[in-house]
Amino acid sequence: MKILIKNGRVIDPASGRDAIADVALAAGRIVSIGGTPAGFNPARTLDAAGCVVAPGLVDLAARLREPGHEHEGMLESEMRAAIAGGVTSLVCPPDTDPVLDEPGLVEMLKMRAEKLHQARVFPLGALTRGLAGEVLTEMAELTEAGCIGFSQAEVSLANTQVLMRAMQYAATYGYTVWLRPQELHLGKGVAASGPLATRLGLAGVPVIAETIALHTILELAGSTGARVHLCRLSSAAGIELVRRAKDQGLPVSCDVSINSLHLTDTDIGYFDSRMRLVPPLRQQRDRDALREGLADGTVDALVSDHTPVDEDAKTLPFAEAEPGASGLELLLSLALKWGQESGCGLPRALAVVTSEPARVLGSALGTLQASCGQLAEGGVADLCVFDPQAYWTVEPGALRSQGQHTPFSGYELPGRVRWTVVGGQVVWDDGPGPA
Repeated sequence: MKILIKNGRVIDPASGRDAIADVALAAGRIVSIGGTPAGFNPARTLDAAGCVVAPGLVDLAARLREPGHEHEGMLESEMRAAIAGGVTSLVCPPDTDPVLDEPGLVEMLKMRAEKLHQARVFPLGALTRGLAGEVLTEMAELTEAGCIGFSQAEVSLANTQVLMRAMQYAATYGYTVWLRPQELHLGKGVAASGPLATRLGLAGVPVIAETIALHTILELAGSTGARVHLCRLSSAAGIELVRRAKDQGLPVSCDVSINSLHLTDTDIGYFDSRMRLVPPLRQQRDRDALREGLADGTVDALVSDHTPVDEDAKTLPFAEAEPGASGLELLLSLALKWGQESGCGLPRALAVVTSEPARVLGSALGTLQASCGQLAEGGVADLCVFDPQAYWTVEPGALRSQGQHTPFSGYELPGRVRWTVVGGQVVWDDGPGPA
């Protein structure tokens, strides 16, 4: 199908392009950016006047809840949430039920996702069988099945020898290990250690739970040469450790979540279970360091950390509530909000949710590597067209995700997605109302 997107402000952080231009699509590819090719007769024309035409968003942390947690989310609902938020590619952790530690499970998930013809799904395989931290999975077979890296999800690895062997194996074959740094025994609390947690009587998670794990991971990365992606950093001290590691040339990258970027522990208020998140919300100085790290490039990507939770699991006392929040539909708007508040501007705000996360994925994208997260003639036509001046109010009941819980309920946010295009097909059309 031939599509012409007219009159939009085309912003491609990967190439530095920022100009009013037409974009022509055909056969799932971007045919031209700028002048329309001679003889190009579109079957559909989208008038993007006043809108930004950007690469489709790439989200490095989104739980789809299938298989095993269908009561909290299903592929149909969560993929719908993704395209409504302009997300065209997403990475899902392996902590499903059963765990993604067998090739057949990975192939089934990818097949189910592909049949929906919506966002592209890139699974992470389990680093150890059952995420038990004892026996390594068959990484080569999982890679052939479609895994783009290996992770323990939220399960800390207590055995450093197992972690070292996993990283040695990964380094040998060029795989990336995705780890959220948190020391097993120190990380069992429900809120960040500090005056607020003490006053509320909540078990705390100290900053050293993150930094102790980071020191171990970075030492092993230096020793083994393994490429490591650090997931959802939450502290100023953690950011500084990663900054030093990058200065030393270690092959590491990292991300932060929209929750940690915009909220602090004071938002917990009077035991608001919507703020029950992992990692826990920390103090303002930590949030400020995360924002600075994202601005200066220490932090590579911003992620939604989409984790839909059902009503029964969330409406419990704070310490008993299941951690998590829906975020796919908020990723773009919260990136724009950060860009405005930090003064970084629109191109940088888009970079941390498009070209930069695509760069983290790198060669694991296979044939998509050259075009994911960017707009390039001849590249795959994955685009997000949004109105940066349109503000909308976050209403949990209006979210397309099956999970209706978000700490940003009631926020007025910039950026409304008009169209999402995946593989040259319009999969989301806001039109006069939701498609």
